[in-house]
Amino acid sequence: MKISMTVNGREMSGEAEGRTLMSDFLRNTLKLTGTHVGCDTSQCGSCVIHVADRAVKSCTMFAAEADGACVKTIEGMANDDGSLGTIQQAFQDHHGLQCGFCTAGMVMSADALLKENPSPSESEIRDYLEGNICRCTGYHNIVKAIMAASGQDVENIAA
Repeated sequence: MKISMTVNGREMSGEAEGRTLMSDFLRNTLKLTGTHVGCDTSQCGSCVIHVADRAVKSCTMFAAEADGACVKTIEGMANDDGSLGTIQQAFQDHHGLQCGFCTAGMVMSADALLKENPSPSESEIRDYLEGNICRCTGYHNIVKAIMAASGQDVENIAA
């Protein structure tokens, strides 16, 4: 079947079977490989994208479910001039990534959180990221990065 959607502000379409997962459609059909698949079981959060302004794990939905929807992936998080967006820059500035595998999902989840709560506390950030797994960082710098992206002081965050 033909599936069409607006991805990162651009109309895109492709052919997919009814059982094609959204993560596979993005990566294999639309060639947007920033969305990672880490577990195939909805546990790790590496595949988080936004569909109709809601954060979803793209390995848990079929591409056909997004037909006609507005979708945002990590590729759409950069500024119009191609420079890093605010959250991406904060992750770089505060060392919120190491291997980078989970980073796309973390950034997409952080964006959703900051839209819901523009000034979250450290504990609210940690609670929100419960569905995202990072095996490298220990989360401390990820929390700092999200707080920095929200404009908060990060110097007094406990280690």
